[in-house]
Amino acid sequence: MGMISEFKEFAMRGNVVDLAVGVVIGAAFGKIVSGLVDGVIMPVVALITGGVNVSDWATTLKPAVLGADGKETAAAVVMKYGVFFQSIVDFLIVAFVIFLVVKAMNSMKKKEEAAPAAPPADVALLTEIRDLLKKG
Repeated sequence: MGMISEFKEFAMRGNVVDLAVGVVIGAAFGKIVSGLVDGVIMPVVALITGGVNVSDWATTLKPAVLGADGKETAAAVVMKYGVFFQSIVDFLIVAFVIFLVVKAMNSMKKKEEAAPAAPPADVALLTEIRDLLKKG
């Protein structure tokens, strides 16, 4: 089997296609969550903290070096922990939503397993014939 046909067989399996769809939807959902955090949650946090923008939270580890002409010769080294904080909020929201989705799927799976499966048509027919023979 050639490598191209083997790859085609691999790529067309249901699991790989499902995974690809999940990655695309996950990326889109990540953008939605980032928009929610940046546009809705963090402005509320800024209001609560007195107008401080969380993404601006930072600590300068080493200040910028200025030359004799006043131009910056070496950039400042800054630890931007506010951006990290926003990323944590993004992650927590995504993780919570994934938890809810998995919980809902497990709940549906339990209901599906709990419901007795209907017998196949031939078994149902044979059962009906047996019951009629017992009566008659």
